[in-house]
This record gives sequence, C-alpha cells and structure tokens, in this order.
Amino acid sequence: MFDFTAVVPYLPQLFRGLVTTIGVSFSAIALGLVLGWLICLGRVSSGTWTSRACAVYVSFFRGTPLLVQLILVFYALPSIGISFPPMVAAVVALTLNTSAFQAEILRAGFRMLPEGQKEAARDLGLSPLQILLFIQIPQVLRSMLPALTNETLDIIKNSALVSAVAVHELMRTAQTLASTTYRPLEFFVVAGLLYLLATLLTARAGRWLESRLRMA
Repeated sequence: MFDFTAVVPYLPQLFRGLVTTIGVSFSAIALGLVLGWLICLGRVSSGTWTSRACAVYVSFFRGTPLLVQLILVFYALPSIGISFPPMVAAVVALTLNTSAFQAEILRAGFRMLPEGQKEAARDLGLSPLQILLFIQIPQVLRSMLPALTNETLDIIKNSALVSAVAVHELMRTAQTLASTTYRPLEFFVVAGLLYLLATLLTARAGRWLESRLRMA
C-alpha cells in the first residue's frame, strides 16, 4: 500500500537531490548554448572542413545514447589521462550532448532569417561581427526560444542518467532511499513529482521570457 508518510522524513534529502539536478542541468544548458553557438557558426560558415567537422560532431552526439556518452566521459577518458570528478563529468557529458541539439536548433533559426538582411546591414556599414551580434543572434534566439526551452526540459529529465556515474542528484537519492527503506514505489513517485515540478516551472519561465522578448 502506498504510504506517503514514509517519505516525509526524507524530503530534505530529496530536495537536495533536486537542487543538484537543477544545478547540473542548467550548468549544462548554459555551457551548451555557448558551445552550440560555436558549432552552429561552424556549420553555416563557408569553410568546408569546419562545416564538416561540426556536422560530424552533431551527428555523433545526436546519434548516440546519452548514457554511452556519460560512460565514455567518466570511464574512458581517464585511460588517456583525462579524469573528472563525478559532478564535473556529468556536466561535461550533458554539455557535449545538448550543444549538438542546440546547434541544430540555432542553425534552423539562421535559415529563417531573410535572405537580403545581411546584405542590407552590410550596406549600412555594419561589420560582420556587428551583424552577427546585434542583428542575427537576437532574432535567432527570439524565434528559437520555444525549441531551446524544450531542450532544457529534455536535459532536466535526461539528467536522471547521471546517477550512473555516482552523482547524487534526485534519481540517485531516490534509488538509495528506496533500497534502504524498501519503499521504492513511494520514493520514485515523489521523485517523479519533483521532476514534474522542475519541468513545469522551467516551461513557465520559458513562456514568460518568450512573452518579454516578443514585447521588446
């Protein structure tokens, strides 16, 4: 029988796990956005080799399971002398993964820009960097914000996989408490509700930001 009261004494631990989940997820999203922009710019550049290298990167990280990427970062990289603590390894793997998806989202935004806009801006005396920073990037972010919000939600949910590399986030905490109290149903239901809370609040924040950008 489901007994929520069995979970109540452990709620502080679950909330600490949730804080770790949010910290890992949003760190990866922020770093992934920076890396995603670089990959996106590489893909839309005129350099053939740069574009191909970025395409291979995107194909690999979009085409392989996140769990495999986590294991490679945490267990395989030390064999070549690159070792990360579990938390850092989780952020690195999630960053590499989400940057590939964000790069494609941003590239789709670039494709939506009017064809003659860049030439018109150049005729007004703007440099390529000014065109990118002040004209193209703001438009791409505004138009692609819903897709970027969805990617953020996916990362929050997929962050449950970092428990495989011993990060004590929400899922790892729920697994530990479930095994010690023999109450798996209660702890996993509560963990699911906390994930739901995090994604609902993130989606709400994304809609608010979208409305603010639309009015700007």
